[in-house]
Amino acid sequence: MDIPLHETTAAPIRSRRTGLWTNQSRVREVKRFEDFRTIDWVEDELDEHRKRILKLKHSTGSSLFLQKLWSSTQSWLVLAVIGVAIGLIAAILNIVTAWLASIRTGHCTSGFYLSRTFCCWNQGEESCLAWVEWSHYGAINYVAYVAISLVFASTAAVLVQRYAPLAAGSGISEIKCIVSGFVVEGFLGAWTLFIKSLGLPLAIASGLSVGKEGPSVHYAVCVGNTVAGLVPQYRKSAARAREVLTATAAAGVAVAFGSPMGGVLFSIEEISSVFQLATIWKSYFCSLVAVITLAAMNPFRSGQLVLFEVQYDTDWHFFEIPVYVAIGVFGGVYGIVVSKLNIQVVSFRKRFLANHAVREVVVLSLLTASFCYFNQFLRVDMTEAMQVLFQECSPDDDHGLCDASLPRVAVLASLVFATIARMALTIITYGCKVPAGIFVPSMAAGATFGRALGIVVDQLYRHYPNSRVFGACAGESKCVIPGTYAFLGAAAALSGITHLSVTVVIIMFELTGALRYIIPTMVVVAITKSINDRWGKGGIADQMIKFNGLPLIDAREEFTFNATVEAAMTAMIVTFPEDSNDDFTLGHLKTTLKKTAYRGFPIIKSSSNPKITGFVSRSDLEYILRDYEGVGDDTPCSFSTNNIISSVAIDFKSIINQSPLTINIDVPLEYVLEIFVKLGPRYILVEKEGILVGLITRKDVLRYEHTSHYLHTDHGDDLRSELLEAKVWEIMNHFSKSIRKNLGRLIFNDEYRFYTALPSEHDR
Repeated sequence: MDIPLHETTAAPIRSRRTGLWTNQSRVREVKRFEDFRTIDWVEDELDEHRKRILKLKHSTGSSLFLQKLWSSTQSWLVLAVIGVAIGLIAAILNIVTAWLASIRTGHCTSGFYLSRTFCCWNQGEESCLAWVEWSHYGAINYVAYVAISLVFASTAAVLVQRYAPLAAGSGISEIKCIVSGFVVEGFLGAWTLFIKSLGLPLAIASGLSVGKEGPSVHYAVCVGNTVAGLVPQYRKSAARAREVLTATAAAGVAVAFGSPMGGVLFSIEEISSVFQLATIWKSYFCSLVAVITLAAMNPFRSGQLVLFEVQYDTDWHFFEIPVYVAIGVFGGVYGIVVSKLNIQVVSFRKRFLANHAVREVVVLSLLTASFCYFNQFLRVDMTEAMQVLFQECSPDDDHGLCDASLPRVAVLASLVFATIARMALTIITYGCKVPAGIFVPSMAAGATFGRALGIVVDQLYRHYPNSRVFGACAGESKCVIPGTYAFLGAAAALSGITHLSVTVVIIMFELTGALRYIIPTMVVVAITKSINDRWGKGGIADQMIKFNGLPLIDAREEFTFNATVEAAMTAMIVTFPEDSNDDFTLGHLKTTLKKTAYRGFPIIKSSSNPKITGFVSRSDLEYILRDYEGVGDDTPCSFSTNNIISSVAIDFKSIINQSPLTINIDVPLEYVLEIFVKLGPRYILVEKEGILVGLITRKDVLRYEHTSHYLHTDHGDDLRSELLEAKVWEIMNHFSKSIRKNLGRLIFNDEYRFYTALPSEHDR
């Protein structure tokens, strides 16, 4: 049985852009479009409107009031439950992560379940007797440190690969697409939440250069999606569900940084493309409940919500502004360089390491642990390192950073090395197949750079205390506080990698609780943002959206197509005829639904007169067909909107949208994009003098934009990059082969004992 494919125009669209779609297989930016299903916000709003009308018709005054009261109360109850769940998960993960990270270096004799901080409570860690290393021999401790790191990292990688591949990475890029109006199956499911929550503390505790902030957003949104899915008003309304997802994204950042207002601003600035006032209040409420829950759990037993929370009781000086500018420049350069190089690493990973995900994580963990052990700022968990870097030195501090007997040159060299190493490790690690964020690694790199710069300024002051430059410090007990430079360096790196401004300032303010450092933070972030605006390509999440081929129309971006809707629309579509003379039967309909994946079909007068009369969705068709399972395939189907219908025909009039959104074929593509952004339809029918000539969706606009850009761009740099990647892979293969042959020769006197040739790119 043939499917009635109705080509709505006798000839295909002819223009100088004809044939663009044949090049899509080579366009990286569109390759994952089919993984995402589009939400029709217009249809969703119409459904909500119909439900409200039905409630009004069937409700009395008192019952209507009770229904509204219950609906409103239910929304806040759901948000409260979600906030409590997010806060509990965050607290548990903090405790587990701290313990796992500690046992790499030793254990507590008074309780194996205690982390080093809890074991040495109210004692200096250097003088703590309850915490002992694994051995009296440094070599054994080193081996234990590396081995435990490998176990943690490999376990996280295996969990993700075998049970929930969608739990890998940060998740912020995909969440931005989902909140904008797309759905990807399983990404926000309960199973993804479970594996993400298991793998995240293991990945962080392994010492890999990954953070928890991005994954915190992912698991928080998973919690919101799972809980809201149990409530009918959210399960049946995409708009209400979007409010919950946006609010939980804010809560995820809030518990990660201990910053409820920072979380709300993150949702506005980074996550949501359409943010309403009601959503701000719900985001605030959910963040507040999550942070209160986290505070009640008190995971660090210090009253702090995060380990690197500090307070400063000294003020800044105007002579420090040039130093702040230098820190801002570092943040801008950091964001540009790390983003660019990381994307090249991710490209290499996709081409050559896709089938070696666990092996890659093991190698990264081995590399990281092997040399990080010997640096005091790289050996410990990054949040613990930042806690030390942010602090002002006091007589009670026993950390080497504040030890006046140590030469400052050695400390400075250690900080510079830690900065470079952290940048390099972040570049090669972010994007591997474990739960991984980039916020904290970036902040750690910025903190070590800032502290190093602070030490330099402090030493200048100590050598030249009477200089006019330091005249503002006359009579003060403290002049230069290196910890504040570390704090500002963390803010600069965070702003550089995320391309956020206001959010970063508020987060850093909530971490310190000191208004006096708002201006320095604003100066640093402004410089960083200016450099990124001028020479960068946006935040890492936005760049990953394009690189990974995710469908997102950024409302803040300006598009210039210089084309009409004709250039991007789909001209060949499947339609259903209204005219009974076309002999459209139930068999035709079933075959069409079976052999196509379209989620809707235009209704036309007839195959010879393709005038638009309506639109019908697949879900509605499948719902009606449930009542006709035993009916013969020869039964006629009627899509007529008239009242005269054959008594033997199956009538689909009740599910036809008789006023679908249409647009003329000559309308500029920029105007069509505005409709998609502001109204949010899933599709728009394209007509010419009332005749259906095509259909266009949000994905079509993005496909056209990316494909057109690809065709008019010189790909010399891409080709050179691919050749370099192939050369690197060849060197890695040769190096791996040599190691395995030598091991086989050494252990079994057989150099081919461990040797199996790795597949080439063409074999995969």
